[in-house]
Amino acid sequence: MEKYVEMYSDFITKNHKIVLSILLLVTLFLGYFAVHLSVDASAETLLLENDKDLQLTREIHKRYTSSDYLVISFSPNDPMLSEKSLNTIRSLKEALLKVDSVKSVVSILDVPLLESPPRSIKEFIDDIRTLESKDINKTMVQEEFTTSPIYKNNLVSADFKTTGILINLKDDTKYMEFVKARNALLDKQKVEKLTKEESLQLKHIQKEFKEYREVVKDKSHSVIKEVRDIIDMHKDSGQLFLGGVMMVADDMISFVKDDIKTYGISVILIMILVLWIIFRQLRYVLIPVTVAFSAVVITAGLYTLFGLEVTVISSNFVSMQLIMAISLSIHLVSNYRENYIKNPELSQKEIIAITMGKMVLPMSFVVCSSIVAYMSLISSGILPVMNFGWMMAVASCISFLFAIIFSPAMLMALKKKAPVLTYDKFTKLTLACANAVKAYPKTIYLGSLAVVIFSIVGTTQLVVENSMINYFRDKTEIYQGMKKIDENLGGTTPLEVVVRFPKKQVTLDKSSDPSVLDSFEEEFNKQSGEAQYWFTDQKMEEILKIQTFLESMNNVGNVSSLATLLRVGKIIKNGQGLDSFELGILYKALPEEDKNMLLDSYINIENDEARFIIRIKDSSKDLRREELINTIRAGLEKEIGLKESDFDIVGMMVLYNNMLQSLYQTQILTVGETISILGLMFLFLFRSVKIGLIAIVVNIIPIGIVFGIMGVFKIPLDIMNITIAAIAFDMAMNNTVYYYLRFRAELKKDGDYVASMVRSHASVGNPMYYCAGVTVIGFMVLVTSNFVPTIVFGLLTVATIFVAIVADLLLSPLLLITFKAFGTPKTKEL
Repeated sequence: MEKYVEMYSDFITKNHKIVLSILLLVTLFLGYFAVHLSVDASAETLLLENDKDLQLTREIHKRYTSSDYLVISFSPNDPMLSEKSLNTIRSLKEALLKVDSVKSVVSILDVPLLESPPRSIKEFIDDIRTLESKDINKTMVQEEFTTSPIYKNNLVSADFKTTGILINLKDDTKYMEFVKARNALLDKQKVEKLTKEESLQLKHIQKEFKEYREVVKDKSHSVIKEVRDIIDMHKDSGQLFLGGVMMVADDMISFVKDDIKTYGISVILIMILVLWIIFRQLRYVLIPVTVAFSAVVITAGLYTLFGLEVTVISSNFVSMQLIMAISLSIHLVSNYRENYIKNPELSQKEIIAITMGKMVLPMSFVVCSSIVAYMSLISSGILPVMNFGWMMAVASCISFLFAIIFSPAMLMALKKKAPVLTYDKFTKLTLACANAVKAYPKTIYLGSLAVVIFSIVGTTQLVVENSMINYFRDKTEIYQGMKKIDENLGGTTPLEVVVRFPKKQVTLDKSSDPSVLDSFEEEFNKQSGEAQYWFTDQKMEEILKIQTFLESMNNVGNVSSLATLLRVGKIIKNGQGLDSFELGILYKALPEEDKNMLLDSYINIENDEARFIIRIKDSSKDLRREELINTIRAGLEKEIGLKESDFDIVGMMVLYNNMLQSLYQTQILTVGETISILGLMFLFLFRSVKIGLIAIVVNIIPIGIVFGIMGVFKIPLDIMNITIAAIAFDMAMNNTVYYYLRFRAELKKDGDYVASMVRSHASVGNPMYYCAGVTVIGFMVLVTSNFVPTIVFGLLTVATIFVAIVADLLLSPLLLITFKAFGTPKTKEL
């Protein structure tokens, strides 16, 4: 091993100019691609891979009218039905319809008035009246809007101070064709092996789809910007907020891009400052920063070339890789400085050779431990988490390669110069820790025990509930808009219940005239699928019963279904309700737009089923998704009398909940796998079970404290901080590797555990806490983000690093000394 490292070091130092030139060219080449790194914040990045409910949701959505939309909540300064407020809505509608992608705009001006005044079904169909019709009684209109099951807490708030303006967007048939073709092949791939032609077809479709999706994202961003510009022109008329899934995704992309750019630059600038304070020499600032910057650029370029996209989860990869690369470089240059001080008479090439001989092994093991930690995320089953695992594994390798190639080459390009030791002499932190280990062993053990108890208590209180609205600061427009819609217009997160009615075949007594009765039975069963035969009293009663049950649930906002129209019918007919004939007439005679709004979204006659669209109040603090879904499922079976096979509960809330519920299991699995593999790695490196167990104990504490903090302070486990366990292990284990290898080397000198600890603290202890300080200060900048998961991620990472460095400098050496972990080695002469 030493021979190969020496040959490697000799090659780098002899050819350092060529090496630096090649690295510069590679960085410039991949830097061109790096600036085109794509960001994806679509709903698919929040879903479980191979989720059976995802397939079911897709199948059901094929049967119902649905398209992308945006919602504007408008709280006018003047009364809702005043001419000034109505003119504002007219002006908004007129401007919105000029936006290229807008298909239609639905507001209080456009919806059919069913009770102003109440009229027969025939009169209603012959003359569908709206607020824009002549001779409208506004008092009756207000009464209808605030009491109608169709409009109350849906189109208008109960207090009639807020209304929604629905912006229906044009269907993108090309996009849907891509989705349909891709999903068909992916579904087939799950059950059987694709043919060679089908595999090539899938790759081709995925490539084309990704390219087209970038076009769609740019187009969506332009549409949202146009809509927001229109809203801004009407701000004087009242409070206006934009909402909708497409807007949330677009804003998340903007936040992620801003975070990557802003915090990547901020972290570098902060690290430059901190490195200058520590080293007081430009070269020791330039080397780590150049290595880190180039490594990130090359990694981002490779991600672009291989078609990987940054998601909400992987948005912090820039900060993570900067920390990783700088940490490797700091340890390397710190060791170089130490070797220079010990051997000032040696040449630059010789000092570099000694440094590489000492650092290649620990750096290799550090990178292997990082790869193990991040590869454990692949078992999550959540596609973006799995991709993040692969991305960080690649980033770890690139950071390592740059550190061991770039750093010695740059050192060789610089003239030999004595290190400035101002900061090293000024700070005595590591020696203070060594003295604490000698003087207060019981205190350290008791403190560690308290941390373990805190971690266990907190971990038992971990929750996996989180809402999309809480991803944003309460001062942001997206938060305020979502909250407004949530509280005043019936909720934000969609949940759907689809009920199938049992097929009923007519069977008659054929004893009298079988031929005639056969003909009648065939004709009846054929016609029963038509509208006038579908709307039976029994079905209508069941739909009303289900609607009432769903509305009784806590945290449920608006519930829309055919029952909504049935209730309006009762009002129109003075409590008698619409009969099957009248409903059939409505189904056939209503204009397409009104039919879609009142009927097609809620029933599918061909499949003999009814659909209930529930909107959940996402901002409710006591919302528990899993509990709510299970309560609905149990109620449909026990209270309504449906069989499990008679209904499905689908939609975005179910898919998001499935992902959330998998997080806890994933964390346990991730931690368990990582601990096991890293324990084996320590066993291989040190050939000691005792050292492996000590390393695991020391490194479990930072992870435990993170989970403890999350549990005690009610920070929900979500798709962002699922990666914190892998990151915690990565950062904590790195310092452990460096420290144990140095401790073993120092122990061989005199066999004195305490003296070896002091020397280890005075040497490798310094870069350990340098890295911790740089990382903590760098990650603190994340707290200024508008994206709450980024803030939480930053704070949890800081807590992890702080606890990890304390454990490595206090508990770890104490355990090594107490249990004589390295045995009684043979000493060698100094």
